[in-house]
Amino acid sequence: MRVLLVEDEPKVSRFVARGLAAERFAVDVASDGKSGLEMANTYDYDLVILDLMLPLMDGTEVLRRIREKDSDVPILI
Repeated sequence: MRVLLVEDEPKVSRFVARGLAAERFAVDVASDGKSGLEMANTYDYDLVILDLMLPLMDGTEVLRRIREKDSDVPILI
């Protein structure tokens, strides 16, 4: 299972990514909304974990744009 984690707090993203990797998930991490959206548009993910308060583009806008392209991917906010 491939997961995209969009989180700007380094300690939080490392903690969550480490936990997911320990459970054998493939985890990609983006530290801002713009790069998170680019990754979501480039790769097929089974799950997106999305922070709402992000630099460059807020999580609400990222969510809206992901839904325009892919309405099926689960997104955990």
